[in-house]
Amino acid sequence: MISVVIPHFNQPEELGRCLRSLQGQDAGGHEVEIIVVDNGSTRMPEDVVARFAGVRLARDLTKGPGPARNHGVSLSHGELLAFIDSDCVADPGWLAAIARRFADDPDAKVLGGDVQILHIDATHPTAIEAFESEFGYRMEHYIKGQNFTGTGNLAMRRPVFDTVGGFAGIGVAEDRDWCHRALASGIRVTWTPEMRAFHPARMSFEELARKWDRHTAHDFTSTIARPLGRVKWIARTIAVAGSPLIQIPRVLGSDRIRGGMRGKLRALAVLARIRFYRARLMVPLIFARDASRLSARWRQ
Repeated sequence: MISVVIPHFNQPEELGRCLRSLQGQDAGGHEVEIIVVDNGSTRMPEDVVARFAGVRLARDLTKGPGPARNHGVSLSHGELLAFIDSDCVADPGWLAAIARRFADDPDAKVLGGDVQILHIDATHPTAIEAFESEFGYRMEHYIKGQNFTGTGNLAMRRPVFDTVGGFAGIGVAEDRDWCHRALASGIRVTWTPEMRAFHPARMSFEELARKWDRHTAHDFTSTIARPLGRVKWIARTIAVAGSPLIQIPRVLGSDRIRGGMRGKLRALAVLARIRFYRARLMVPLIFARDASRLSARWRQ
């Protein structure tokens, strides 16, 4: 059996879209159970879940999608665990890809798949859609270089979850934390490009900025704890500020950005803006002891 766990918080329409994408999928001969865990929404999505046969709804009030996923696992029965976020859409072959890779590769313990942008209008992408198509979800890069993947498109054998333990709460980047704990246990993530999920781009630059508030706080904490951490942070700050120029060939040669040259130019504009924003966050941290200011901002 494959147990699909979906954390949910105040996104009923998106949850319905996610559940529709999973209905009737071939799972390579496996039974499938789907468990939605609400994380304290203003209104429980009972009416949404009721439209889909066999989907179970539970609730966990510990803040954060990590604890919600842990609660879903505790209610599940499958030997394979699959995680997708409520605002994502699964590719029609998502479950089959998971079943096939685990069957074909006995050494694969954790799978991380490709995450692509769910466009509003693929022929006319917004500037942020164009940017995030190339830079938003670099899962192949993260998996191969850092053994890290997002929990919005993740699958594992149940004994792995038992070994590594559950996902952390809202105070840390729970996906990165879990993958690093897995690596410490000798467990690597297997890049599985045929396991595709689609995620909407952020709607505004402010949403994109909040993401980097969180990541910058996490990266500073981990970097400063290492030998010569402050020197490395200074070098990283300089690299981020100058990176838009270096990335021009990558953007112009990308096959993931829709909308032709116009889409690529819009992606470059957002790239420059967000990298300069990140550099402005990073400079004050050169002289700081911690990133509590940033942490307080993104947790609000």
